[in-house]
Amino acid sequence: MKLPPGTRTILIDGRSGSGKTTFAQRVAGQLGWQLVHMDDLYPGWNGLAAGSRLAASDVLRTENPGFFRWDWVAGSRGDWAPVDVDEPIVLEGVGALTTDTLRAANLRGAVLSIVLRCPASIRRQRALARDPEFAQWWEMWARQEQAHFAQLPTPDVVLDCRSIADFEVC
Repeated sequence: MKLPPGTRTILIDGRSGSGKTTFAQRVAGQLGWQLVHMDDLYPGWNGLAAGSRLAASDVLRTENPGFFRWDWVAGSRGDWAPVDVDEPIVLEGVGALTTDTLRAANLRGAVLSIVLRCPASIRRQRALARDPEFAQWWEMWARQEQAHFAQLPTPDVVLDCRSIADFEVC
């Protein structure tokens, strides 16, 4: 897929285990863009909506962008991670695409929004293979995902998780 002219932000969203991180790493690598993971923003397991707000207010702002990484081990705010305002960005994770993140990203330039879709059985298997401790949080996180996706803006592109291997952005 050819990027629209002036694209400075790609927002990649999808439910847990849909392949967002792997896909985003490939896209950011192909384009040479900086990559920010929503996992670094959520303030704990109840923090999906708060992470989305931080993405819009801090990561995607046009002056002095950045964020405090969430320290999952300590359960508290960690170090400041600056974002280069002059460089295009790929933001990936559940909650990357909201009305507010879309609005903030548009202030940086053109935006491409992508949502990955994947059957629940595949997603759960992938997520728990990656992080077995996620099992205890799966249902709580799924409820937050449900609330997020009930308000999701219409994405530019929807991809099936089984077909992303052939998808290229240039």
